[in-house]
Amino acid sequence: MTQHFAVFGYPIAHSLSPRIHAAFAKQQGIAIDYTAIETTPENFSEALKSFHKFGGRGANITLPHKQTAFALCEKTSERAQRAGAVNTLIRTETGWDGDNTDGPGLIHDLTERHRLDLRGRRTLLLGAGGAARGVAPALLDAGIDELFVVNRTAGKADALVDAIGQPGRVHPRYWEDLKDLGSFDLIINATSAGRQASSTALPFTLVTTRTLAVDLSYSEAAIAFMSWAKAANAGNVLDGLGMLIEQAAIGFSIWHGVRPETDEIYGQLRKEVVGLHNGD
Repeated sequence: MTQHFAVFGYPIAHSLSPRIHAAFAKQQGIAIDYTAIETTPENFSEALKSFHKFGGRGANITLPHKQTAFALCEKTSERAQRAGAVNTLIRTETGWDGDNTDGPGLIHDLTERHRLDLRGRRTLLLGAGGAARGVAPALLDAGIDELFVVNRTAGKADALVDAIGQPGRVHPRYWEDLKDLGSFDLIINATSAGRQASSTALPFTLVTTRTLAVDLSYSEAAIAFMSWAKAANAGNVLDGLGMLIEQAAIGFSIWHGVRPETDEIYGQLRKEVVGLHNGD
């Protein structure tokens, strides 16, 4: 019997999630139908209800719906509660259960695939939305040093730092502060700024030849930030393709009880995302 899954976002046409989950399902011999559903924030709740009405069993949630999805859940995992955001839903008899696989997906990609040690890194997190909320707790658990959260809307940075609750280690800063923050060992771009190419306005003083710069986006959305990081002579520059695949694998295991192998689909998609990676 074919099981129905989807990814919800706005926009969503660019999403690789249908291809990734189709590859996982074929690998594991599981029959699924996985579609991309574009819906505005105003219509997200109704779109999710309609999806369930027609047999939807699970869903991935991406920009800009992750925090709304959290509020719609009957139950949420500890990871989702720490993030205050959800990227993976599974339907139960009582409603939607929510999890957040972004953080462990990112850490797995950086430490297992790329063999990078995150411990002790002075870290800058650009953005304070659903993606940033998903990865911040996982970065802290992975042993980074201080974390500075910077967002164009100051209140969102303050809210994320307050939610984390580690005032001696996690600090809110504002966009105009960037020029005065010194350099970082790790910079994570969790904004959608790449779609407007505004990341080129970031100061080069944030970067040294030791800096690892990571954009959580991939393909065209990651070009501006990665180009800036390379121009600033960052030691290592990565996009979010590996994170996307690893968080999908964790979500797949939540839905189906088995974790798929990810290297083959990563290799296939990496060849298509030309010029957006370093060292693969």
